[in-house]
Amino acid sequence: MNKKLFFPLVIALLTLLLILRLFYLQIIQHSHYKKLASKNSRVKEYIAPDRGYIFDRNDTLLVTNQPVYDIMVVPKKIKNLDTLTFCQLLKIDKQTFIKKIKKAKVYSRRLASVFQSHLTIDELAQIQELMFQYKGFYIQRRSLRKYKYETAANVLGYIREVTPGVLAKNSYYRSGDLIGVSGVEKSYENILRGVRGERYAVKNNYGQSSEETVDTINNINAVAGKDISLTIDLTLQRYGELLMKGKRGAIVAIEPKTGELLALVTAPSYAPSLSVNKINRKAFNALFRDTIQQPMLDRGLQAMYPPGSPFKAVTGLIALQNKVITPSTFVHCYHGFHYGKHAFMACHCGTNGSPVYLDKAVYRSCNTYFSNAYRKVTEHFETSKEGLDSWSEQVKKFGFGKFLGVDLPVGSKGFIPDGSFYNHYYSKYKWYPMATLSNAIGQGEVLTTPIQLANMTAAIANKGYYYTPHVVKKIEGKAIANIKFTTKHLVGIDGEYFKPIISGMYDVYAKKGTGRFARIPGIKICGKTGTSENYIRTDGKRIKLPDHSIFIAFAPKDNPKIALAVFVENAGFGSTYAAPIASLMVEKYLRGTISRTDLEWRMLNDKQLAKMYKSIIALKE
Repeated sequence: MNKKLFFPLVIALLTLLLILRLFYLQIIQHSHYKKLASKNSRVKEYIAPDRGYIFDRNDTLLVTNQPVYDIMVVPKKIKNLDTLTFCQLLKIDKQTFIKKIKKAKVYSRRLASVFQSHLTIDELAQIQELMFQYKGFYIQRRSLRKYKYETAANVLGYIREVTPGVLAKNSYYRSGDLIGVSGVEKSYENILRGVRGERYAVKNNYGQSSEETVDTINNINAVAGKDISLTIDLTLQRYGELLMKGKRGAIVAIEPKTGELLALVTAPSYAPSLSVNKINRKAFNALFRDTIQQPMLDRGLQAMYPPGSPFKAVTGLIALQNKVITPSTFVHCYHGFHYGKHAFMACHCGTNGSPVYLDKAVYRSCNTYFSNAYRKVTEHFETSKEGLDSWSEQVKKFGFGKFLGVDLPVGSKGFIPDGSFYNHYYSKYKWYPMATLSNAIGQGEVLTTPIQLANMTAAIANKGYYYTPHVVKKIEGKAIANIKFTTKHLVGIDGEYFKPIISGMYDVYAKKGTGRFARIPGIKICGKTGTSENYIRTDGKRIKLPDHSIFIAFAPKDNPKIALAVFVENAGFGSTYAAPIASLMVEKYLRGTISRTDLEWRMLNDKQLAKMYKSIIALKE
């Protein structure tokens, strides 16, 4: 080879190799590293959806959302952390830090979980610009509930962070997510919660997110939860809570023709906002430990009481259906009902031996009449067990002794005894229906919840049927289509038999009945007072406490728009507290104003029950 050409060729070859190497590094290899860098910096983030809003039946907004911020942690990504400085920034001690990190690691080392929740705007402002220094930690926005009115806590319910148990059972939720744990927040969780979104955010070497996103095709937008409208009337609910202030008990109001719950009042209750921010968390948690006042107990759905005299309406209807009495059947009452050799049930109807027909028995609340009717029903069979079984089965058709199926997550079945119960109860003795006579007047072994008694009242108002009570009216503006709430339930009583019962209930107000002092001019109200005996056992002794005051009512008489039951614990006669409260609730709903301001003033300014409750608490303690 020509020596003159050798060196130029070598130089040309080396130059070509250098160019090829540069091309490889700058074009081919750069693209590879760019992909690796993108993969390393691209982080999958979950976007929590806003929960659906909650409205009342008249589209008044009750519950919205408010933004809060959490510090999230991914344990595996924590590097070179100055623990002391970090704790000072968040104003926590080292023991708290260790506890929180341990909890996060138990959930997952690779997945994000909440390290510190509910940051205020001020707290966020103090730490936001410094968070980039702490790898493995970042700030996430989410929504908490905001309540427009401090009312209906038992209906609305509340939300809290998911527990490890929920995380283990339900793959939808992630650590730090919020979930409904009571009220409609729980019952309609799948509708209110929405659908979680996803995005792939680009983060710099400090772990900060940029506005740029990559792989937008795979991003999933969060879908807000659906709005729901309750059947509750806000004005009526708030008025009922006002009337029950300082009292214990419940008011349950139903629209008879639909089963829609117009008001579900429990007392005492609590302010819904207590469940929201961390400042109130101790006070909210204390509510669960209050075993005396029991503010977390929804008395309308969960408390079980002997129904007392309102139950006589069912006794009379069953006797009519079994044709053991007619509307013209009468008894003579001499201050009570004699049965057996020496047994006697006292009566205070005051008829003094004059004929007592069915309608009069209702408005004078005659124990003798309904004891006689119960005896005829239960002794109409060959055996005592058959008689009690038949009676029990007919009573349960009114919704007693079982869960009604209300669309709220709590409730009690109450209790309606049958023949098998008494076979066990009187296992060593032969028993007869008369041994169970107290059932006839809503005492004995019979236990009901206020909503069951309100439902019974709706069935009477409808002359023989009811719809399952429910608290949600619309979802996203559309009426609920759940067949469970649109199916008519027949109570097994022919329509003609309701006439004398309704007539008697009307006379409770209109004549010399037990509710005459609570009548409202211009409104035809049908009602029934009740007084329920009440005992506790302390130090091995059975002690009688003041009776519960009970009242059921529906109105107007000829085209009922509201049916309700009122229970006021330890308040004595039904006419003293429950009847006035029921009358005021009816007038408030039908007219929007109150004419009987004397009744209202007495209910709002009563001080006697507060003294009574103090003495009962002392006795229990």
